[in-house]
Amino acid sequence: MSNGQPKGYQPTANSEQHLVLIMAGGAGTRFWPASREVKPKQFLDILGTGKSLLRQTYERSKKLVSADLIFIVTNVAYAERVKAELPELKADHIFCEPSRNNTAPSIAYASLKLQTKYPDAVCFVAPSDHIIQDEDMFVRDAQKAMHYAGTHDALVTLGISPTRPDTGYGYVQYESARTDDGIYPVVRFTEKPDINTAKKFLASGEYLWNSGMFIWSLKSVLQAFDKYAGSIIDILRKGNNVYFTEAEAQFLQAHYPATEKISIDFAILERATNVHVIPAGFGWSDLGTWLSLYDHLPADEKGNIRIHDPVMLDNCEGTLVHTTDGKLVVASGLHDFVIVCENDVVLIFPKDREQEIKALREELKKSGHEKFL
Repeated sequence: MSNGQPKGYQPTANSEQHLVLIMAGGAGTRFWPASREVKPKQFLDILGTGKSLLRQTYERSKKLVSADLIFIVTNVAYAERVKAELPELKADHIFCEPSRNNTAPSIAYASLKLQTKYPDAVCFVAPSDHIIQDEDMFVRDAQKAMHYAGTHDALVTLGISPTRPDTGYGYVQYESARTDDGIYPVVRFTEKPDINTAKKFLASGEYLWNSGMFIWSLKSVLQAFDKYAGSIIDILRKGNNVYFTEAEAQFLQAHYPATEKISIDFAILERATNVHVIPAGFGWSDLGTWLSLYDHLPADEKGNIRIHDPVMLDNCEGTLVHTTDGKLVVASGLHDFVIVCENDVVLIFPKDREQEIKALREELKKSGHEKFL
């Protein structure tokens, strides 16, 4: 384009008030052993594209706003990795949390900080480790959401039609009979239900998966924090006069760890009455688990998926194999398993129990095997 903006980015009358905040501080524990504490999944090239998930998210975000309106919030331990992945990003666009206190404090901190420079902005909050198949459709849905959030006091999310009763996702129940140009009021959020509840949600047809992508004006989300999570916002608002200064890091180190460790879903979205959802069909995966990766990739005639070579499977069905460093994986007689051969760890696990991997990591930690995590 002649204006130098990336393909897909279309300036609007208030485009200078549209921001993207990418959350890149997670540890990716359910994607172990590929995702490790020192290098979690957002920094990995999971699909072999030559680009990390964070890099792909950043490039996709440039279709929504100009590059100088993209910000990253991450753990201080990952600041250098973010810089290495996105060397063109300005240093003051990387917001560093001193502790992992979940997404509510992270979003509150970033929103307060952004409001000091962009008081009237609409912010698109995007996880750093998701896959979007149809980016043109994604851009259309995101722009619709940003326009709505800019003209209404609304907290908007993009919802995904569920394909299975997954207990690892949050669910959004919405009023399908009421719509404002394809934007629906949300009845309730339910975070990670048990399997029987998830089956009921799927059968009802009234629920969407919570994609973890949120769109709101900074004013609206901070008002929601004041109403529903005052203890978090009260702590972090004390830093309004030091954000974007050299004193910020010292303030965060002293105060941020005291904020409640809670997700934005539990802190705000399950309580707020002005939440809306756009059912999205752009082909999405959060790549949160090996099963979500299995569902994203094409399988052979026996339902097996090989990620990298060499792999030899005999009488195996529905099995995913991920190997690195040219290690040969040979398996026979396995049905619906995940096999991950990653550096110093080999994981062999039934697909229907993969939600237990996170708990397994905790057992390894207790037994003194932290170096493998």
